[in-house]
Amino acid sequence: MSAAMARPVFGQRQSMAGVSLAPARSMAARPQRAARRAVTTQAKLNKSKINKVVLAYSGGLDTSVILQWLKETYDCEVVTFTADLGQGEELEPARQKAEAAGVKEIFIDDLREEFVRDYVFPMFRANALYEGTYLLGTSIARPLIAKRQIEIARAVGADAVSHGATGKGNDQVRFELGYLGLQPDINVIAPWREWDLNSRSKLIEYAESRGIAVPQGKRNEPPFSMDANLLHISYEGNALEDPWQEPSESMFTRSVSPEQAPNTPTYVEIDFEKGDPVAIDGVRLSPATLLARLNQLGGDNGIGRVDIVESRFVGMKSRGVYETPGGTVLLTARRALESLCLDRGEAHLKDELMPKYAELVYNGFWFSPERAALQALVDETQKHATGTVRVKLYKGNVVVVGRKSPFSLFDQRVASFEDDEGAYDQRDAAGFIALQALRLRTLASQRGSPL
Repeated sequence: MSAAMARPVFGQRQSMAGVSLAPARSMAARPQRAARRAVTTQAKLNKSKINKVVLAYSGGLDTSVILQWLKETYDCEVVTFTADLGQGEELEPARQKAEAAGVKEIFIDDLREEFVRDYVFPMFRANALYEGTYLLGTSIARPLIAKRQIEIARAVGADAVSHGATGKGNDQVRFELGYLGLQPDINVIAPWREWDLNSRSKLIEYAESRGIAVPQGKRNEPPFSMDANLLHISYEGNALEDPWQEPSESMFTRSVSPEQAPNTPTYVEIDFEKGDPVAIDGVRLSPATLLARLNQLGGDNGIGRVDIVESRFVGMKSRGVYETPGGTVLLTARRALESLCLDRGEAHLKDELMPKYAELVYNGFWFSPERAALQALVDETQKHATGTVRVKLYKGNVVVVGRKSPFSLFDQRVASFEDDEGAYDQRDAAGFIALQALRLRTLASQRGSPL
């Protein structure tokens, strides 16, 4: 395996001033036309100029067909890259399939620790939820896959990268914004936007005509598509396309139903340091191991299922069902700790900015300067987010039952309803209220009472 590549240098943006209106429009149009030409060139690659491509490869039917299609269509060498993000699948078959297809350079990387440490945990420090419900399990995996593909492309001298995302979904955007944000001159091949294999029967026909093994279970249209990693598993499409239909209980793989969860609660203590979880019940664990443990605890208690209709970046509504047991526990515990350690201004500002942060992750702008700027602000608020939270897991619920921190801003003497021995002078509230009411009194006097 190659060592991690150096960080790319982002291009600088130049502005123009002191130009009359008409020339300004003309000159402004030039980079726009150049950008359109670049997009057109990217969409219609000169197939004779692609020598080597790094394919994000799972070994499944789609990417097995893509591998062969790339070789035939572009007459190029294909390097396969398979990421272990904790999806729970044995990855050795992917290597065997790639070898059988004649692939000479095969990369299978265990990225679980990097995924949780450098992507999941920073995102959770922001308490990110897309449209108030989605914990971004698929979205957050794409920038790491894209980054590693670019690193491999540089290491092996590839001039293109390829993915198996369709032309209807968000993943094509996430992958390609990652690729181009890290290496602006890389060629991107998106087969689903080029070929005419637009049905499962055509894919199977193509595979069989090239001697690509098609498992029996792939011959019929699956009831839904799945995407999994250590943070979550998603289910979309086919049987789930009607948002009125309840999903089958047999679909779920990471959690029991709340009805079938144990009748006794499970208590868990999570230790945090600077916003990140570091231990469960006093036992320090690595990031990936800790998240896997929370997945087990949450899933056993029916926690982490959501059924949502989300707004895709490409413009359509999409129904998705997600299981994120560990992430659901973690988010609840983190917010409990922040309620203790963060100042009101810090906490409220974070809550105001969180939807924007979540939208950037969802839309694929992980490597954008605005996401990095928001991350810096978020991380500044986490300097004192250290402590322990105790939660009770019971039949789909995560209930906070205790929290403590050496940096707690909770002063029991001030907050108490008993005698606080002068810690808080209740008479001060009169002046505070009078000042807060000043503008309201002025409005009522000038414009009349709203009653």
